Amino acid sequence: MDIALWVQDHRRNVSGMSLRLRMRQALPEAMRARDKAAVSALRATLAALDNAEAVPVDEADLRGSALEHSPVGVGVAEVARRELSEQSVVDVVRAEAAERLEVAAQLTAPAHADRAARLRAEAAVLLRFLDGPETALEY
Repeated sequence: MDIALWVQDHRRNVSGMSLRLRMRQALPEAMRARDKAAVSALRATLAALDNAEAVPVDEADLRGSALEHSPVGVGVAEVARRELSEQSVVDVVRAEAAERLEVAAQLTAPAHADRAARLRAEAAVLLRFLDGPETALEY
């Protein structure tokens, strides 16, 4: 099944499902369909969402301290990740799509035509998750 059709069909069936969850569920389907653009876009965007949830590290923590003052035990130094709101997830996905479109627009040399087309296809995949298939074709 084409990933565009899957996204379109899936949007109708899961109106209450989060954007991230829909993207995670679409990834294996894109892999089975061997849709390289969709797999690349979904993997990179899910990684960007994971990175956005990372807790910022304080510069003082990076300097280190005396060994005897360091925490001891499994998981002692671990911190819970931030939770992104649905709007933050949408913003990250939209930024990922915009970045691909911007880079594709800069690739004007004929030698880069394939890369630009692939970036536009990846952006279209991401925009389908946000706006539906009819809007993604406009970009």
